[in-house]
Amino acid sequence: MDRSGESAAAPGSPGAAASPVPLPRVAAPIALPPVSDPVTVTPAAAELLRSLRRQHGPLMFHQSGGCCDGSAPMCYPAGEFRTGGSDVLLASLRIDGVPEPVEFWMSKSQWELWKHTRLTVDVVPGRGSGFSLEAPEGQRFLIRSHLA
Repeated sequence: MDRSGESAAAPGSPGAAASPVPLPRVAAPIALPPVSDPVTVTPAAAELLRSLRRQHGPLMFHQSGGCCDGSAPMCYPAGEFRTGGSDVLLASLRIDGVPEPVEFWMSKSQWELWKHTRLTVDVVPGRGSGFSLEAPEGQRFLIRSHLA
């Protein structure tokens, strides 16, 4: 009997505490494949990109960490926005009807805040920002983010 007045179960009997089973050791962390691409586009955004491609040639996006319109990626002719060491190439988007990939860049500081999210480029009615190519089209690109 134990101190509570109950009789202790014999080892191996149904009431006995199971001894822990040792887990196999893993020599190195296992790299899991990404859940999905970090950046995707909606059908509406793809249609606007096809139209802009016909008008302006190859395209690119840049998403800054700016204060004023942080959820609006800027669309430029490819190479017109100079990227550098403070930028990260997140994706080379394949859009049906656009012969070359559309690169999606983001500032490193912004990516540090958003690296646990997946981004979807969408289009909403309104005027695009500043020098973004969709500005005169009556639509603007917008980022919708969700946790990965």
